[in-house]
Amino acid sequence: MKYTMQWFPKTMIAVFSFFLLKINAQTELKFNVLFLPLGTVNIAAEKSLSKKISLQAEAFVSPWKSFGGKNFQIYMGTLEGRYYFKEMMRGWYVGAYGSIAAYNLQKWNYFKAKPVFNEDGTPQLLPDGNIRTTERYQKGLAFIFGISGGYHFIINNKLGLDVYAGVGTTQSIYRGYFKDNDQRYDKADEWNKSGEFIPTRGGLMFTYKLN
Repeated sequence: MKYTMQWFPKTMIAVFSFFLLKINAQTELKFNVLFLPLGTVNIAAEKSLSKKISLQAEAFVSPWKSFGGKNFQIYMGTLEGRYYFKEMMRGWYVGAYGSIAAYNLQKWNYFKAKPVFNEDGTPQLLPDGNIRTTERYQKGLAFIFGISGGYHFIINNKLGLDVYAGVGTTQSIYRGYFKDNDQRYDKADEWNKSGEFIPTRGGLMFTYKLN
């Protein structure tokens, strides 16, 4: 099984274009201000389906192959269904979402360089006799499913703020690599697998109502 990150931007553009083709339904465009200091892009388009139900398409792009010396490249797309308790795109809401992401990053517990061991458990030695130590990074795909909640503030008839957070299960397939030589450190023939239940989304989005 092979994948490439290049198809993610094209898919995101197609989904957003579909959302904007039919604008007679109430539609908002959004961008997340919390991630801007990191040089990442998190944008969304939300469209009403009924008086209290909407569908939101969201894209998260972190283009950095290296950020502060750490791998931090992510392309993620999300579809979320929302239910507003009082009025569409106003006040409290709950939602359910699914995401798919391609990534090349270092998980938080792989930031520090660690010794490299041979199959017999002995440490690998460098030509100068020191023990080889290096950081690790991971490349793979993640599939995320969760529930969310938030509050949509109204500034005026066009502008607003969307504060939200979500938790869910993340199921990943990935390959692990040594950072000093880009060789695999894991023992799997093809893919490693991992799953966890963690916070998976959140932010503060400025919103602009198209109609």
